Amino acid sequence: MAAELQVRRFGTLVLPIIILLGALILLSSSVIIVGAGERGAVFDTFRGVLEDSLSEGFHVLVPFVQKGYRFDVRTQTYTLSGAPNEGQVQGNDTVEAHSRDGQSVKVDLSVRYSLDPEKVWWILKKVGPDMQSVEEKIVRPEITSVVRNSVPSLSATDLYSNVGRLRLEKEMTNYLKDSFGKNNIQLDEVLLRNLVFSDEFQKSIEAKQVALQNAQQMQYVLQKERQEKQRKVIEAEGESQAIRLKGMALAQNPRLIQYEYVQKLTPGVRAIITNQSSILNLGDFLKGSEAEEKH
Repeated sequence: MAAELQVRRFGTLVLPIIILLGALILLSSSVIIVGAGERGAVFDTFRGVLEDSLSEGFHVLVPFVQKGYRFDVRTQTYTLSGAPNEGQVQGNDTVEAHSRDGQSVKVDLSVRYSLDPEKVWWILKKVGPDMQSVEEKIVRPEITSVVRNSVPSLSATDLYSNVGRLRLEKEMTNYLKDSFGKNNIQLDEVLLRNLVFSDEFQKSIEAKQVALQNAQQMQYVLQKERQEKQRKVIEAEGESQAIRLKGMALAQNPRLIQYEYVQKLTPGVRAIITNQSSILNLGDFLKGSEAEEKH
């Protein structure tokens, strides 16, 4: 009797627990809660993936028949980089391609994208049940493909310039926008992070830069020499004009020669001895000159 009583007590305690666990399992399989920035999709055992996206909130499913999946529809960033601690794949994950002239170019870039909120059911049906499937089956293959198809359209010299990089970035953006769109993925932005060239090409570019700087320096020197030559010509022309005017003045008044001579010998003096018996007053000299000019 005691043993039977204990069995009944055990059953009384365990049975509610079993019922509660069953209810929890039933509840978890019959609802899906779609969080902020997410959309949901439903797989039905009898009908397959339902062509409808679940909005944010609480949704009831048919227990053991339907299963819900959630997808993050906020902007995602996928990075391929040669730096060891960057990107989804750790280590050297740069993409290598060859330019139009055969130069090896390693490309680091980031792609920002988001899933079409109204087509997450298509993602579940065609791609997979999570974001990892999206990255592995669409995002990463498309990025590597666009790099290897776009880089050969430009020479290494073009890619080295800012204009060439912008052109490459634009070309990749146009390609990915089309290819992502076919998979119901919205492209937001392509960010070209870095281009790494071979050591030989890098050295040749540096040598060209040095040669260009030397050429620019030589142009500067030649320009300075031309300016100096022009200055001297102008100065000579000015001196020639001054000599011509002075010659005309001397022709009109020959005594100016004596005056200039005296001024150079003794600036500021008013009278000097012209010979042993006469004194020349400069004021009288100037007055005499003015009187002659009036006559």
